[in-house]
Amino acid sequence: MKNKKGDFLWGVVLLIWILILAIPDTRTVFLEVTDAHPYMGGFFKFFILASMGDWLGIRILNGQWIVPKGFIYKAIVWGIIGMMITLVFTVFTAGAGAAQAAGRLPFAGSTLAQAFFGSTIMNLTFGPMMYIYHKFGDLFVDLSYEKKISQLTVKDFVDRIDWYTIVSFSWLKTCTCVWIPCHTIVFLLPLEYRVLASAFLSILLGIIIAVSKKGNRQIEFAK
Repeated sequence: MKNKKGDFLWGVVLLIWILILAIPDTRTVFLEVTDAHPYMGGFFKFFILASMGDWLGIRILNGQWIVPKGFIYKAIVWGIIGMMITLVFTVFTAGAGAAQAAGRLPFAGSTLAQAFFGSTIMNLTFGPMMYIYHKFGDLFVDLSYEKKISQLTVKDFVDRIDWYTIVSFSWLKTCTCVWIPCHTIVFLLPLEYRVLASAFLSILLGIIIAVSKKGNRQIEFAK
């Protein structure tokens, strides 16, 4: 895909999402449908927006738009993550509030504190496991092109993961310095906007990963 055409198409899709949310009538319909079917809503929000983040990351990293192998299957992996997030957002925010009410956490009755505690606990527990699930899901798609699915083993997945980057960058830096404050803000939003806001944040994740990889390439090249 040529760069200018790809840039235009990516921008058009993002603009469509913005218009859906900006126009009152379409926003009302969108929110009603996703509220009636929360898991499917979470699936399609991440299926589209998180995949857009991946593509933008590839564009930043390689300087051109590239359609990766198995991109539909990888989008499905994102969709399943969207369904997971639909559930855990409720679990962690409500759980933080319950812990505050029971005296297990301070500042009972504070919406900001509840959002911060919910975000912090989620990103220190569920967050790291979500990264591994996502990595394993992508690897499953990639490895299926190299060998039969029936021949894949856990060792195939574990050996392919750059554990240093996962721990030092994804867990210690991104989960704590990026997602805790970002999801604190998300949890302050009305309930119906939280999963959608998180899906938009997945575009930020694509940019962060691409910039990090590009920086590592430049350092290795300088050596």
